Amino acid sequence: MTSYYQMSDCQLDDLDALVSQELDLPDKTYAIGVEKNIPLYDGPTVTDILANPDTRQGLLSEWAAMLVRQSGVIVIKQAITEHDVIDDVTQIYNDIIEAERGTQTGGDHFAGKGANDRVWNSLQKLCLADPALFIRYFGSPSIDGVCEAYLGPAYQMTAQVNMVRPTGRAQTAHRDYHLGFMPAEQALMYPVHTHDISATITLQGAIAHCDMPVISGPTKLLPFSQLLKTGYIAVHQQAYRDYFEAHYVQMPLSKGDAVFFSPAVFHAAGDNNSTDIARMANLLQISSMMGRPIENVDRETMVKALFPAFQRMNVPLQNRNAAIHASAEGYAFPTNLDTDPPLGGNASETQADLLKRALDEGMSQSEFETALVAQSAKKRA
Repeated sequence: MTSYYQMSDCQLDDLDALVSQELDLPDKTYAIGVEKNIPLYDGPTVTDILANPDTRQGLLSEWAAMLVRQSGVIVIKQAITEHDVIDDVTQIYNDIIEAERGTQTGGDHFAGKGANDRVWNSLQKLCLADPALFIRYFGSPSIDGVCEAYLGPAYQMTAQVNMVRPTGRAQTAHRDYHLGFMPAEQALMYPVHTHDISATITLQGAIAHCDMPVISGPTKLLPFSQLLKTGYIAVHQQAYRDYFEAHYVQMPLSKGDAVFFSPAVFHAAGDNNSTDIARMANLLQISSMMGRPIENVDRETMVKALFPAFQRMNVPLQNRNAAIHASAEGYAFPTNLDTDPPLGGNASETQADLLKRALDEGMSQSEFETALVAQSAKKRA
């Protein structure tokens, strides 16, 4: 038995069998209804349930089951009930969009350049613009509860605003961070068990900042698709994207609603076919605390010291790459997406990639250090 997937492991019938299921709610459920295989929960009600120690764990367990083993998607109606708060946050984000207009390089995830407006790191920008408003906005017990249900209590919140104006086009079907940000060829390099892990260490969510009827293009979702083991490979194949387009569902949302789903659910922002709805959602990407290393390592200083040693030594390529992997940062994230956007893909050049390129191109020490400092500055800016 191989520990790696092959392209030939992708069978469209496997996906069809999974998404043909019907949602199986427990006998005692906290959901107020089901639409299109997606369970719906009432925000004020679940806030009360979460405040009660006798019912809190039962709800968290139900949400975990929905996201992991069932349809992979839940909707919380009125996760934020104070619409004046949402309107005030929307105004701040609109001001940021206008202030940043012309300064952005236009990179985006799974969508063409210029298809929408983004506010990268909207979490920090809102916090610094109005700390009190941040507290009222992110102080949602239901949002906090879903994050804990999927990731445990020590999760890390990030957020990115997506504004899709009328005539804005849809994204391509995809899975999300981590392996979902990789092309199929790169994802195939990771062993089977990491495909399973990737789906459990990040949670996707979105807070609706306006009413989103289907015509405005709310997220297209394929419930149960997170259960497809080969999905990080398959989602790049045209047959699977065609299947997605033929079978996806869309949930209309009201201002204050929140949708959460496994990052492994096949999904894509929809076409905004309205004439007057600027569809704004604050996209939440919440990470497990378990992805952190045990020590802080100054890898920039390390690779500066290693570069001249590599140049002096006649190191075979295989050995050179092994040493680079042990020293340089091999992952593009976390980064500052304002200054280090995903141009030409979903990730920028890594420190390890830069070191390999510098050695291959015969850069001087000063040229390499200049490129390294520039790269680091973009990530930290």
